[in-house]
Amino acid sequence: MDSHFFAYMYRLRYIERWSLMRNIVKENVAEHSFHVAILTHVLCTIANEVFKRQVPTDRVVSMALFHDATEVFTGDIPTPVKHHNPKILSNFREIEHLAAERLLDMVPEPLRSVYDPLIGMKTEADAELKKYVKAADLLDAYLKCVTELSAGNREFATAKKQIKASMDAMNMQEIQYFLQHMAPSLEKTLDEL
Repeated sequence: MDSHFFAYMYRLRYIERWSLMRNIVKENVAEHSFHVAILTHVLCTIANEVFKRQVPTDRVVSMALFHDATEVFTGDIPTPVKHHNPKILSNFREIEHLAAERLLDMVPEPLRSVYDPLIGMKTEADAELKKYVKAADLLDAYLKCVTELSAGNREFATAKKQIKASMDAMNMQEIQYFLQHMAPSLEKTLDEL
């Protein structure tokens, strides 16, 4: 029997992000997943090399690669819509759960135990690791705002402030390190780099 799992994963490139905002640079979920994965990698690397933690980088990056996989069925629901009220959020989480089950049913049985923790219901052991993926997800959104603002699109000014407040609330040294040492380059033009 054919597995359609990767055919669906490749369709993430058709799901556009930031649908409520005017964008100078369009972004899709596949691009976002790549950005979140590389940002997760650098946050874990900062944790391990700068702050002497023991974060399993490979494991967390794998989680990041699939963190929005269910959006192939749900689409990218804007944060203000998802978080409008607790009932909408609860219903959306149930829809995500059903989408995850549908995706996992496509994975051949011998591989399912590998993909289940990445797409399905995360184990309690992964709870601490998920904060790195969440931080990278916020950081990618923040960098999107920086990029749009640098291109003169004021549409992202409020979002940038809100996302920065969310990152600050996480109280992660790794985020602050990235913002201090790496993020400023993203505001520069190619000639300024």
